[in-house]
Amino acid sequence: MDRESSSSSSDEEDDRRILIDQNERPASKSPKRSALHIDDGDGEFKHPIFNPRRICSPNFAFNKRYLFAVFLPLFIVILYFTTDFENLFHSAVSDVGFSSSDNGMRESELRALYLLRQQQLGLFKLWNRTSVSESNSSSDYNSTAVSSTSYFKSEMLSQISLNKQIQQVLLSTHGSGNSLDLEDNVTDPSLSGFASLDRCPKVEKNLSDRKTIEWKPRSNKYLLAICVSGQMSNHLICLEKHMFFAALLNRVLVIPSSKVDYQFDHVLDIDHINECLGRKAAITFDEFAEAKKSHLHIDKFICYFSLPQPCFMDDDKVKKLKSLGISMTKLEPAWVEDVKKPTKRTMQDVMAKFSSDDDVIAIGDVFFANVEQDLVMQPGGPIAHKCKALIEPSRLIMLTAQRFIQTFLGERFIALHFRRHGFLKFCNAKKPSCFFPIPQAANCIGRAVERANAPVIYLSTDAAESETSLLQSLVVLNGKTVPLVKRPARDSAEKWDALLYRHGLEEDAQVVAMLDKTICGMSTVFIGSSGSTFTEDILRLRKDWGSASLCDEYLCQGEVPNFIADNE
Repeated sequence: MDRESSSSSSDEEDDRRILIDQNERPASKSPKRSALHIDDGDGEFKHPIFNPRRICSPNFAFNKRYLFAVFLPLFIVILYFTTDFENLFHSAVSDVGFSSSDNGMRESELRALYLLRQQQLGLFKLWNRTSVSESNSSSDYNSTAVSSTSYFKSEMLSQISLNKQIQQVLLSTHGSGNSLDLEDNVTDPSLSGFASLDRCPKVEKNLSDRKTIEWKPRSNKYLLAICVSGQMSNHLICLEKHMFFAALLNRVLVIPSSKVDYQFDHVLDIDHINECLGRKAAITFDEFAEAKKSHLHIDKFICYFSLPQPCFMDDDKVKKLKSLGISMTKLEPAWVEDVKKPTKRTMQDVMAKFSSDDDVIAIGDVFFANVEQDLVMQPGGPIAHKCKALIEPSRLIMLTAQRFIQTFLGERFIALHFRRHGFLKFCNAKKPSCFFPIPQAANCIGRAVERANAPVIYLSTDAAESETSLLQSLVVLNGKTVPLVKRPARDSAEKWDALLYRHGLEEDAQVVAMLDKTICGMSTVFIGSSGSTFTEDILRLRKDWGSASLCDEYLCQGEVPNFIADNE
């Protein structure tokens, strides 16, 4: 306020100084001359009748009022025949109109410059995508060519649409902004087929090139899954990698007990895993305890990671494991391996180090393990099975997600995982940061909405109401606010969550989190948070289910935050 007052006071003093200078300026010493004044150089009228000395002389007493009466009609007649009043009036009106629209033109120009900047970013993104495609090996070309072509067409249509917006903005101040629309361009013969093109088509899965291994476990050989790092999403990824290890070692996978880990049977359908494989390959800890009730013992504890501590387990986690009645041998590192710098390993490396004839083995947390990533990241995973995904939400959660979508979202919607809690410090420790200011995030989301042509956004977030309210106010397309839909609180009048309520799961935090993932997995387009394992698990589901879109991306992908706070 002080700054504004000081500025205002300074402006008033400047204005006053200008006015004083103008008012105190001395009058011009040169006499004003009439437009009818005829001067031949000596300063006097030569005509004897209109000589002022003669007019003012006593011999010629002439009343000034008569002189005015003679000259006024003559002046009006001459002015009438020598002035184009129509053009003069038109020019004056035009000048006034230009002055009143000056601010509008400036705003339009700034808006057009902003859109040109967005178009530049989009074209750079397209260029980078093309460069990546060209750098792929020839063996990968066939599997990526179709997707790359579809992406190129989709992105080009988006840029054409953006270019049309720029034209409309620039022409809006000339009264012709509404005369242009996208259909004018897409009906051009050179763009045939673009009008009906889905801007965000599904990523085509080329299953013919999928490389897998068979999981055929020996019925009396077990691998006890142990996952300790991070939250539920980390544990699910850890569990998925344990399945890969169990398949390589021909062992039955034992799902962790809820006494030392999450309640996996609330969020996953373990029977679904076995049905997809056509054999008993995964069992609950209770089933394992029943089978080995006479001797709950880990015969060999070979640690995949040795640093920062063997098996990534501290004394407290070892005590929890022993509280289940399990005895174990000493933890033995298989090799020197640090969770912060995991070495790239092969299937042969794993089988050479962890193969054993012992009945029960454990290898500790493998969330950070880097083993055959190309194989693991395939749609459907590295293990041969007859389903879309081995690890997926339980049937109750799947049905509840479908009912929510039918109630609130409909066929086409964007899903946004907007991670905020604890993410500011996490992201700012990375280079570049992945934590975006709300206005910048809203701009990125708006572009995604325009491309996807979706009327609504499902918001999965841990952000405070202050942040989500601001975000909602800023996500606007064509002058209309795009609704951000969050799961509402439990209401008995609504029936979409009745299944969870009947099974007593409506308040289970992990069930709710998995429900969010499932809804996001079924969306038309997904926008995730870079660096979040919650987002990565959603991307895995979309890839496995075949719902992944060419428009899927991380929030503000390719950009950096326009403001970054200093480190502590």
